[in-house]
Amino acid sequence: MGSSPASLAEVSEESPSSIGRSSTTSAAVRLSLKTKQLRFFLAGLKKTSWGLNYDVTAVSGATDFSAYDGLVVVSPGVDSLGGDVSFVKSAVQSALELDKSVAKQPSVVAISGHALKRAVFSPTGPLNRDYDDVRRYGDAATAGMKRALEAGMKKPVLFTVPHASYQNASLVSLLGAMHGLYVPLELRERTDGQALKAKVETLGVWDEKKLIIYAMAIESGRTVYRDIGGSDPERMAPPNVVKYVKEIFGVGNSQVKVETISNLGEIEKNYPLFAAVNRCANRVDRHQGRIVKLTYQGDGPVTDTLLLVGKGVTYDTGGADVKYGGHMAGMHRDKCGSAFVAGFFQVLNILKPKNLKVIGRMAMVRNSIGADGYVADEIITSRAGVRVRVGNTDAEGRMAMADSLCEMKEVAAGEKNPHLFTIATLTGHAIRAVGPNYTLVLDNGPARTKKFAQEIQEFGHNIGDPFELSTIRREDYDFCRGKSEYEDVLQCNNEPSSATPRGHQFPAAFLIRSSGLDKYGLDSANHLKYTHLDIAGSSGPFPGIPTGAPIPAFVAKYLMTE
Repeated sequence: MGSSPASLAEVSEESPSSIGRSSTTSAAVRLSLKTKQLRFFLAGLKKTSWGLNYDVTAVSGATDFSAYDGLVVVSPGVDSLGGDVSFVKSAVQSALELDKSVAKQPSVVAISGHALKRAVFSPTGPLNRDYDDVRRYGDAATAGMKRALEAGMKKPVLFTVPHASYQNASLVSLLGAMHGLYVPLELRERTDGQALKAKVETLGVWDEKKLIIYAMAIESGRTVYRDIGGSDPERMAPPNVVKYVKEIFGVGNSQVKVETISNLGEIEKNYPLFAAVNRCANRVDRHQGRIVKLTYQGDGPVTDTLLLVGKGVTYDTGGADVKYGGHMAGMHRDKCGSAFVAGFFQVLNILKPKNLKVIGRMAMVRNSIGADGYVADEIITSRAGVRVRVGNTDAEGRMAMADSLCEMKEVAAGEKNPHLFTIATLTGHAIRAVGPNYTLVLDNGPARTKKFAQEIQEFGHNIGDPFELSTIRREDYDFCRGKSEYEDVLQCNNEPSSATPRGHQFPAAFLIRSSGLDKYGLDSANHLKYTHLDIAGSSGPFPGIPTGAPIPAFVAKYLMTE
């Protein structure tokens, strides 16, 4: 980012933006987008391995474009090319006469008489069908930026032609372009002289400055997410995740507190289900599990508290119920739930919303195979005092999170308006049920009465971070009920979730039961809102780059200006 944030963060130093949390919360929070604070923090991002590593500048029609080497135009079609980018229209029309595919895919055209000299025209395609949504803009921007890189652009300018139906089109487009510019951590850290720090030197954005700040904050969070979630199982083994997190929250005016639990005795006492998964990996120093605690508290009286528990399985072999037949590849991505937690805290640390408290737990563990591995049939008593019979060691994610969720339940008793979450790449069934690209959201009774799932789905829909709604039913509680007098609950059956009816729903019921949250439902005197998010599909493809979902939706709901 370098010095560019200083030029674009020209928000009033005395008038922070007022933002509403949600339609169900009357208290409004005020977001301090103060120029000096943003200059100080954002300018420091480029100096670290986890920053964007390229400058982002706001441009307009009055800008001297000689400092840039091309234009990327994201537009519904050639007929929309008017106003500030009318100079591109004739070039695109001429290209269309030669090649009709210009209307369907990113294409490079020459611009005569303009300092930019060339443009990538990247059409969104139709936007008015029943099934179209704002992701058309993000997809077109990602594709357009990749085409610009192929053309050799190092200092492109992004221009997004708006559409009346999509108020966040420009933001989603910019986030799509930034997604295409991400450089994996392993490439940035190469020591053989071939390190790639950034794909561009500068990204000019033809849009309002505050929108750019939001995009930079979200992308910085998504960079943290991708670095943790996408990096290989050794680079982001639990101790290395701790080191990375401490580095990113130990710079500038950080408002995030980090605490780590590594002592085996403490883990076994307070996180017994997690300890069972960790038992085999703990024999290898570099694979030993960690519980990472993060806390952010904004200025002013707290009106809302979010308590986030992320699944951080750095590699999932399946354990004794080993993944065979090639199904183990890609299991380093099983830590994207914890990656979300760290990434969202990164956004909080940049935007610093007032009146909001967020408490996080990253359950970082490796599900290894070995003589000391936990096995099916074991009965382990959870932190909540619930006797859990293991049914399948490949259902380690719910084991890793349950004790931290119980701890969050205990912490919530002293917090203002608490809402508990588990975020995890938990089940293959989630992908089978709704396909890739979608986060499944499941509310308990108290959260359902507030219609949280419907709200987050709406926020996600409007920012191109989609959700599908699911429901925890009585059959799910019946499924995980203990089958004999030996145990209280059954962790899992012996089949893969994708081959089990209601394979993504009953794990949420297990988390509620094993953590003791079933004592805080609608039938209790003390309600606690709890929502489970299964991001198995939305976290991104493998091979490929993690998406950062659902960071944009959470930022839209809790942090963005109305």
